[in-house]
Amino acid sequence: MQDKFRETFKAEALELLQTLESTLLDLENDAADTTSIASVFRVMHTIKGSGAMFGYQHISHFTHELETFMDRIRQGKMQVVPELIDILLQSRDHISVLLETPDPPPQSLQDTSARIIDLVRGVSGNDPDRGVSAVSPAAAAGGASGVQAGRGANGSATGGKPGEVHERPLITYRIRFVPERGLFRNGTNPLALLKELHVLGDCTCVPYVSSMPALAEFDPEDCYLRWDIILTTAAARTEIEDVFLFVQGDCQLQIDPVDDLSFEELEPSKRLGQILIERGVVTQQEIEAAVAAQLRLGQVLQSQGVDAYEIQSALEEQQHIRRSRKKLQDDSAQQSVRVSSDKLDVLVDLVGELVTLQSRLQQTALQLEHPTLVSLSENLQRITTELRDSTLNVRMLPIGAAYAKFRRLVRDLCRQLDKEVDLVTVGGDTELDKTVLEKLTDPLMHIIRNAVDHGIEQPAQRAASGKPSEGTVTLSAEHAGANVIISVTDDGKGLDREAILAKAIDRELVAPGSRLSDADIAGLLTLPGFSTAAEVTELSGRGVGMDVVRQQVEQLGGSFDIGDSDSGGTRVTLVLPLTLAIIDGLLTRVGNDHYVIPLSAVDECLEYREEDADRSRKSDAGQQVMANRGSLLSVVQLRHYFGVANPAPALQQVVVVKHRAGQIGLVVDQVVGSHQTVMKNLGLLYRDIPGISGATILGDGSVALVLDIQRLSAEIEHQEGKLRDT
Repeated sequence: MQDKFRETFKAEALELLQTLESTLLDLENDAADTTSIASVFRVMHTIKGSGAMFGYQHISHFTHELETFMDRIRQGKMQVVPELIDILLQSRDHISVLLETPDPPPQSLQDTSARIIDLVRGVSGNDPDRGVSAVSPAAAAGGASGVQAGRGANGSATGGKPGEVHERPLITYRIRFVPERGLFRNGTNPLALLKELHVLGDCTCVPYVSSMPALAEFDPEDCYLRWDIILTTAAARTEIEDVFLFVQGDCQLQIDPVDDLSFEELEPSKRLGQILIERGVVTQQEIEAAVAAQLRLGQVLQSQGVDAYEIQSALEEQQHIRRSRKKLQDDSAQQSVRVSSDKLDVLVDLVGELVTLQSRLQQTALQLEHPTLVSLSENLQRITTELRDSTLNVRMLPIGAAYAKFRRLVRDLCRQLDKEVDLVTVGGDTELDKTVLEKLTDPLMHIIRNAVDHGIEQPAQRAASGKPSEGTVTLSAEHAGANVIISVTDDGKGLDREAILAKAIDRELVAPGSRLSDADIAGLLTLPGFSTAAEVTELSGRGVGMDVVRQQVEQLGGSFDIGDSDSGGTRVTLVLPLTLAIIDGLLTRVGNDHYVIPLSAVDECLEYREEDADRSRKSDAGQQVMANRGSLLSVVQLRHYFGVANPAPALQQVVVVKHRAGQIGLVVDQVVGSHQTVMKNLGLLYRDIPGISGATILGDGSVALVLDIQRLSAEIEHQEGKLRDT
């Protein structure tokens, strides 16, 4: 059980570290952003307390030092400087390593912790010769009691705002803070205490100024104010008391929990009255008399001598509770549950089997021509389709979850290459299947690295070309039907096609004098081992990268294209399916075998008769073409491609599909119809068959192969190229 909790802590801590990295990068752009500073503090506070609770004592000690450091910044005692961001990012990386290491970690990691703390203390001006100060497990665990409750999807710590996902319920507290008249004289600023409360949760402060004297009697060193504070938080009461720890002898402090659930059963006038009764301002009889007068309660009570500030404070409390409850109710439907990805995979597999079974039932019902059974089958198909879509949506994640990694990558590359680059991200809410997104991260990292390294020029070169010294790399994502289009665009120097072609000729990849299109020349960059870099560096020059990127994208059933951007730079475009588990397909027959064409790739279907085959002709490139809508369409007989020997029917059909180079017509014997395709892997032995991405089971139990249009078209072009050469 303890191991289960530790794994939960690790997963949540890694999410917090992602939030921390993104927030630190925001803070680097705006060092005065108090929201980002508070967010960094909360992350450190959460990891410290939770780490101690689950046995990660070294992490707790390490983050305690960082939390103390961030607290000084939060209080305005220090400023955020670039060196600080570097140290905190280094700390973030170090914590991620510690999470994967048993506690206590090896001495080398403990030395790294001590070195980072020395750097922190060096920046803060503290004595760097001291080691990592220890925080007792009891103290750390005590801090964790409230911290643990505050972990939410956005990585906030104790308390947080209403609407976050909390393990402990939100409680509204009424806090009466009456400082002594001489509070200012001991150096205490009560406003700093109120700011501390704001960190814990949603806070409303009501000041009382009735004790303010006339100007002639006013002493600026005296504190004449007192406050009522309404705080909604998941923090423990002890954490609220800790805020006032250093002024306990200099103030009157009253903290009362408010049972806001009870307000749901009361009329509006009674709600205000109940608050005033709880405060001891009025009695039940006075409230009943005021209600009987059928006037506004506040007006009646004020006319009876009740302090106007007390009434105003009660009204603020009433509004605060209403607002907090509304937020909680609005967000209750959006609360998330952490589920293992393995469980989701099992669920998707079971839904896939259900889809297959439904297809078999539908075919059986049609064969039996039983009206009731056909009707039930159609209803089951509708429900199965909804279940399939809902299940797949559960696996969808916004691509923006990966954007923070790319921001850090660009930042570090700029430091390494001495360049200025702004990463602009668009479409972060575009969703992709979790499996696709996980496999997409590495290709995108390489593409962005190439854009910064090869595409964006040095600031001096850009200035000489009349460009801003800071280059721009834009990462965008958008839905297009059943696909997602992701593009990485830079405003750099663009593709040097002459250099690319010269390098290809030098390596005997292209014959001298060959006339290649711009797209063909750009495509040379994806050949294995190809690189135009003059020298090998840590980042480039080995020719390993773009070919692997292309292979990874095509293995995901997507396409990969390199071209020019509108700004004169380079654009790399990826077209990927939303999911790999279940797709909508077009079921076709060639000979006695069935093939599924992804519906997202299909443009139209045409009839193809014997006379059409007779009228079709060879293009200049040797391809068979036919006339379609005023232009020539390349056609491929799948019978020939798959080696089907029996005679073709008199009437065939052409399925027009789109691929990276345009359109191509696939001639099939019959288009059977649409088909919900549950993708099955072909196994290690058959997974690399050109043009085949998987298989599916049909309603009669037979197997149909799923065509990979991009790889199929590339293989056909390759075969035709070899025929032309012979």
